[in-house]
Amino acid sequence: MISDPSFSWEDPEAFLLPESAPAVSVRAPDTEKMASHLSLEDERLLPPYLRENEPAPQQHTYGTLSLNRKSRCWVVKGDPSVTEMCKRLFPGSVGSKRGEARFSLHRRSIEDLCWLMMRFPLTVRMADLTVWNEAVAKARAHAKILAVREQSALPSTPSKSDFCGELMDFQKEGFSFLLLHDRCLLADEMGLGKTVQAIACIAEVKSFPVLVVPPPHLVLNWEHELLRFLRIHGTTPRIHIIHGLAPYPLPEADVYIMHYLLLRGWKKVIPALPFRVLILDEVQELRHSGTEKYSAASLLSDHCDRVIGLSGTPIYNEGGEIWNVINILDFQFLGSWESFSREWCTGYGNRIVAKPDILGSYLKREGLMLRRTKADVLSELPPKRRLVQTLDWNDAMYRKLMEPVIPLLYQWKNPSELTAGQRSLLEQSISQQARQATGIAKAPFVCQFVRAMLEGGERVLLFAHHHAVFDLYMKELAAYHPGMITGRETIQEKAAAADRFLQDQTRLLCISLRSASGLNLQHATCVVFGELDWSPAVHAQAEDRAHRIGQTDSLLCYYLVSPGGSDALMQEALGLKVSQFISLMGDVPLSQEQVMENASYARRHVQELISMLPESGS
Repeated sequence: MISDPSFSWEDPEAFLLPESAPAVSVRAPDTEKMASHLSLEDERLLPPYLRENEPAPQQHTYGTLSLNRKSRCWVVKGDPSVTEMCKRLFPGSVGSKRGEARFSLHRRSIEDLCWLMMRFPLTVRMADLTVWNEAVAKARAHAKILAVREQSALPSTPSKSDFCGELMDFQKEGFSFLLLHDRCLLADEMGLGKTVQAIACIAEVKSFPVLVVPPPHLVLNWEHELLRFLRIHGTTPRIHIIHGLAPYPLPEADVYIMHYLLLRGWKKVIPALPFRVLILDEVQELRHSGTEKYSAASLLSDHCDRVIGLSGTPIYNEGGEIWNVINILDFQFLGSWESFSREWCTGYGNRIVAKPDILGSYLKREGLMLRRTKADVLSELPPKRRLVQTLDWNDAMYRKLMEPVIPLLYQWKNPSELTAGQRSLLEQSISQQARQATGIAKAPFVCQFVRAMLEGGERVLLFAHHHAVFDLYMKELAAYHPGMITGRETIQEKAAAADRFLQDQTRLLCISLRSASGLNLQHATCVVFGELDWSPAVHAQAEDRAHRIGQTDSLLCYYLVSPGGSDALMQEALGLKVSQFISLMGDVPLSQEQVMENASYARRHVQELISMLPESGS
C-alpha cells in the first residue's frame, strides 16, 4: 500500500505536506543526465549568458538574489537602477515592491537572471546557493539539448526489453522528443500514435509510479494499451484504475489511471501521492482555468518530475485556452496571462492570438511542442489503418436492457418445446436484442469519442446497425447537424444527406452498416464503427465508402468496442484480436469454412448468454 505513518487516510489534512517542508523542491535532474548521455559538453552550444565565466576580481554587486520559498519566486533586491531595469525588461516583475523585483521559478526566468547578472552582478544568498546552482545547471543542460536538436532530430529506438512494439520513423522522433523534454506537448494529429509514443517514453525512463489522466471514455483503452506495450523488468505492469471522488488508500501499482472528472475529489491529497510521471491525455480538457479540475491538475504537474501532454487539437486561435494548457505543462512558460495577452494577443486581456503561426513556431523551437500532421508523414502510413479502441460503457443500462431477454434464453435452452425453425428464429432474435443492448450501453461513450474527432477537424463516417442506437447518436451529436443514411430515409433524403457531407455542410454522416453499398464518400478522413457486424465483408464495404478513387489521405478506421456484451465475440468473428491490427479484413474472398464459421456466431452468442444464466432459473 502507498502509506506513511506520519498521516492518516481518514484525515484529509494529513495528506498535505508538513508546513516545515520546503515550498520549493528541486526535481531529479533528468535533463542533466540526458545532456551528459548525449555528450553535450561543448560550451559553445550555450548562449554566452549560460557559459561558465570566471568572475572579475573585486566585482561590484548591485544587490542580492534570494529564494522566497513561500511565494515560490526568486527575489532581486538592490539599487533602484537594477530593480527599475528588471521591471522595464521583465513585465512579470512589475508587481513587486519598491526596491525589489520578482522572478518565477521557471527555467526561462533562470536564463533571464543569468543574462541580467552579466550587466548587474548580484550576490546569491548563501542559504540559496545550492538551489541556485542546481537551477542554473538544469537551464544549461536544457539549452544544450535544444542546440543539439536544432542540428538533428535525434531519432532513437526504445529498449526492447520494456517496450513491446515497433515504432515508425516519425514515432521514433516523437519518442526521442518526449525523452529529451521533461515537460512538453505531443500534438500529433489524431491517429498517429501519441499513446504508443508516450508508453515508449514511460518504458525508457523507468520512473514509477506513473499517473495517466485521460477523458472518462478512454480509461479502459489506456489500460489495454499499457498491458499490451509496457513491460517492467520483463513482467506485466501493475495497473490500478482510480475510482470515485473520495480518496482512499491506493494499492501499490506501477501505473495509475484517473479520469479528469475525478481530479477535483483528490485535490487535497495530491501533494502526498508519490507520482513521478504525469501523462495528460487530451490535455485540451484543461483549456479552461478557474475550476477545481484545473487546480488539481496544476498541483499534480507541480509535484511530478516529468509531465507529458497529448492532444491532436492544439489550440492556437484562442489565446486564453492555449495559455491555460501550456501553464499546466510548464508553469509560466508563456509568462503571466496579463503579459501574454498584451504581447501575443490582439489586445490586453483579449483571447485571440494575433499571429498563431509565430506562437506555434516558438513552442516548437523551445522544445515545448512537437506536432506532425498526416500530410507530414503520409509516406510512412499505409493507405488504410485499422485501430480497435476500447471504450467504457454503461453496465447497469446493459443489464436492464437484457432483462426481457432472460425468459427467451430459458425458452431457447429447452429445445423440446420448439421446432428447429422456431429455435433458429428465437436464436436470431436473442442475438439481435443483445447486440442492440450493447450498442445502447456504449452509445454515450461512442459519441464522446466522435465529438473529440469532430472538434479536431476530422470528417467522420459513423457506422452502426440499430435504429435505437442511431436515435441516441442523433440526440448526443445534434450540435454537429449530422446527415443520416439508415434505411428509414427516402432515396431523395439519402442523396441529400450524402451531398451535404460531400459539400462540407456537415462533417458527420451516420450510416447503417447494411446501407453502405453504392455510396462514394471519399471526403471522409475517418471511419468509425460504433457497432459491429458479424461479417468482415460488411465492414470492408463500409470502409470502402471513403477509401475510393480520389482519396489521397491515409484513411483511419476505428472499431469502438465495449468491455462486455456482444462485442467480445464479434471481435473474434472479425479478427480484431489486438488494438492495432494488420489483417486486411474482407479484402480477400472468405473461404467456405469462414462463411460457415460466421454463420454460427449467432448461435455461439446465445450459448455464451446461456452460460451466464443462474441455475435456479432453469
